[in-house]
Amino acid sequence: MIYRFKSRAAGDLLMLGPHGDALLRALGREPAPRGIIEAADIPASLAALKAAIEADDAVRAARGAGSSQPEAAPDESRSHDTAARDGVSLRQRLWPMVEMLRRAQAEDEPVVWGV
Repeated sequence: MIYRFKSRAAGDLLMLGPHGDALLRALGREPAPRGIIEAADIPASLAALKAAIEADDAVRAARGAGSSQPEAAPDESRSHDTAARDGVSLRQRLWPMVEMLRRAQAEDEPVVWGV
């Protein structure tokens, strides 16, 4: 399944099913093919996403701190191997939705999907 999140305040946001499911769970909702985040609920939704992102960042930092990998030289940027191993962070995955919610909040518009 593909989620298409819509708001009059922003362009459409597409997410693959597993990522959309994870987003909805982070919002405290059960995944569903249709739904709405009312304008009045956006502040709580933003807070829930922020908390999920911070928790994921803490887990990633703890995992990185326990790594036995040698330190990279100061002039070396992060290698492709490290980026592939770490994958896409929740922060990166949820950022478009955070921005959509911020824009929807500014214009007092809901965010819907499946309609």
